[in-house]
Amino acid sequence: MRAETPRPKLADRPTDEDGAAIERFLDRLWLERGLSRNTQASYRSDLSLLARWLVLRGTPLTAAVEADLRDYFAAARRSPRTQARLLSALRQFYRYLNADRQREDDPSARLESPKLGLRLPRTLSELDVQRLLDAPVTDDPLGMRDRAMLELMYASGLRVSELVTLKRAGIDLRQGVVQIVGKGGKERLVPTGEEAMHWVQRYVAEARGEHAGAGVDALFLTARGEAMTRQNFWMRIKRHALNAGIRSALSPHTLRHAFATHLLEHGADLRSVQALLGHADLSTTQIYTHIARARLLELHARHHPRA
Repeated sequence: MRAETPRPKLADRPTDEDGAAIERFLDRLWLERGLSRNTQASYRSDLSLLARWLVLRGTPLTAAVEADLRDYFAAARRSPRTQARLLSALRQFYRYLNADRQREDDPSARLESPKLGLRLPRTLSELDVQRLLDAPVTDDPLGMRDRAMLELMYASGLRVSELVTLKRAGIDLRQGVVQIVGKGGKERLVPTGEEAMHWVQRYVAEARGEHAGAGVDALFLTARGEAMTRQNFWMRIKRHALNAGIRSALSPHTLRHAFATHLLEHGADLRSVQALLGHADLSTTQIYTHIARARLLELHARHHPRA
């Protein structure tokens, strides 16, 4: 049995000065870059843990030196991805202190980023996607809703959070486009297909009214007439996948990943897929080219006579 990695000792909380500095930094980042709540929470947690560790050294986070940061990384022994996230937060935090003239140097400048292995998103074949889309029983109002949500998510590559927060006014059934408010409050218009529009129209006309609560403007509603949650929809996806006989591991963004992968496999260019997904950085989208390439190599090996 592998011994558990000991955790570094921490103070109960950061100093008041460090806590206030972290909050000011996050406020500045939100104002300038529209940082999402999840990223804010991750940065706050990472910086606070380091600040609590530094308390026992008698060193404020705002005054830490390179040796302090190196010692913490060595003591914490966190995963490469968590280390990379912390390093990103540190670099931005000390740049903020530089810009605010609270210090002149950057103790994180010479820290090396950990090497991250390529982590491919989980996705589905086109056949499995069709089986998942066909799984809801559409004679039932909730099944009709689930079919509409699955079709829209796959047709437009929406994040789960974007799907469940979509308002009725956010979808133009005549033009076949969806207005999305994505990460950081950034808006984008995403086209969707005729099949998805067909099921959304049917849901609105035949099923939504049965559950609509007073004053609720969310497009997709629960049986209680409330807006769907990510957790509720995720449980529904897993149930439909089980009923469809899909044994592949799923994630809440499986259909979003399938959307991007299948577009690239059918010849879409990377920049267009980037715009549709709402990625700020093209490197985030490039992960899908590895999936598409792996799928093509697999098909070649299986079907080509000289493979």
